[in-house]
Amino acid sequence: MAEIEIALDPTKTPAENAQKYFNKYNKAKRTLAAMEIQQKQNDEELAYLESVLNALDTAKDDADLAEIRTELAESGFIRRQPQKKGQSKPKKAKPMRYISSDGYEILVGKSNLQNDELTLRTAEPTDIWMHTKEIPGSHVIIRTNGKGEVPIPTLEEAANLAAFYSKAKNGSMVPVDYTLRKNVKKPNGAKPGMVIYLTNKTIYITPEEEKVNQMTTE
Repeated sequence: MAEIEIALDPTKTPAENAQKYFNKYNKAKRTLAAMEIQQKQNDEELAYLESVLNALDTAKDDADLAEIRTELAESGFIRRQPQKKGQSKPKKAKPMRYISSDGYEILVGKSNLQNDELTLRTAEPTDIWMHTKEIPGSHVIIRTNGKGEVPIPTLEEAANLAAFYSKAKNGSMVPVDYTLRKNVKKPNGAKPGMVIYLTNKTIYITPEEEKVNQMTTE
């Protein structure tokens, strides 16, 4: 290491000078730690807002938009609008429902609240859960009827839905993670739609709108 000169205060003893620099070091260390925490929070909020933007792109009707407004109000990003007297409650939005070529039911969430409902309350432990890897998008559930596995065509069709209803819908070779629903958990305090999962596999697929439109819906 090259030698450096350290300015000392001649009015202080060597020990006092050392303590002064040690205090500055501790202050800088605390500042760095606080910045890292703030950066983590900023990254999480950015990822969440990107997921909301994707939900707006996926929304099909007024019920979906009303659900997104509710979500943003509950998350503190917008003010909650009081319900006007005599105004009926908005219709509850439902996830999209497809039937694969092998006859398996596939459910696709259209908002973060729907994603939570679909993954955490609707899906069975042995259903297959899918989501684009580190890319904002819909939660996709394949109903396996207790089997825990499905034919390859169904897996590919569901992966195509996950990629199509994501921020990467215009991309190619989009990575889609999948695992059994029982491996998916929601951390305490996590924002709507945010989950963690283990022991997943990844399938790469190029989204094709034509294949989405060809699938049977109910």
